[in-house]
Amino acid sequence: MAVKANYETVMVISMKQGEEGIQALIEKFKALIEKHATLQSVDEWGKRKLAYLINKESEGYYVLMNFESDATFPAELDRRYKITDGIMRSLIIRKDDDAEVKAEEAKEETPVEAAAEEAAE
Repeated sequence: MAVKANYETVMVISMKQGEEGIQALIEKFKALIEKHATLQSVDEWGKRKLAYLINKESEGYYVLMNFESDATFPAELDRRYKITDGIMRSLIIRKDDDAEVKAEEAKEETPVEAAAEEAAE
């Protein structure tokens, strides 16, 4: 049985695609992820100014997707990003489950409790 992990991907879509083209690309990649993985969430950040020009463009449409899959699918997703016209940049990362737990614990612990624990040690 394949071990599944949580992943996060961000893609920057060219504004030259137009609204219909952007939505078509989002739907295309949502369908691809749903076919090979479990799509957890889609967050459309929308049109944002880029830090630097990419392909002579100063703006892009950002989309964040979280999904759970086996280890082989992210490589295929990255390959599809690279060969798809309209995708200016993309990033896929594996989310560390331990880091999420630690971040939640840190939020729950107040600064006063942390100082008290350090003083007790």
